[in-house]
Amino acid sequence: MTTRELIKKILFIEIIKGLALTLKHFFSPAVTRQYPYKVKIEPPPGARALHALAKYETGKMKCVGCGLCSAICPTKCISIYTTEGEGHRKVVERYEIDTLRCVFCALCVEACPFGAIVLTPHFEYAGYDKGEFRYTKERLLDNWDRYMGPERGRDYFERFWVPKSRDFRGGG
Repeated sequence: MTTRELIKKILFIEIIKGLALTLKHFFSPAVTRQYPYKVKIEPPPGARALHALAKYETGKMKCVGCGLCSAICPTKCISIYTTEGEGHRKVVERYEIDTLRCVFCALCVEACPFGAIVLTPHFEYAGYDKGEFRYTKERLLDNWDRYMGPERGRDYFERFWVPKSRDFRGGG
């Protein structure tokens, strides 16, 4: 150990420097942002926030009830209930997401082969009880109309949905 290091340890130089920095900022005026009244935060492109169930341009829901999103979810916050419809096809009766359990990892988005579930950039949502954070199929479809829609949805799938079918063409 050098003499310089010994002096630093004995005189607590690092602690004194830290306290000086604290005291310097202790008497400066506070910085308060008046969110959401004066400050509007715009999320970056591709931000992962509130869930939505995507629709085709015709208005039909894309989800076919395969259950891959529910199977891959690490917190098991997605529940899908299907019934058998015409021609032995699955019909999604109920689709529920408990957003209080969700970690917004987007594994459900990546697992869905139909692009039926998306994470919208809308992050400003609050509630007074737990029931408001349990999103049903109707609320998730409404989220698509409200926060994505056909234009933003098209842009979302073009920019952030990978891999695309063109990625699988033969390259030689």
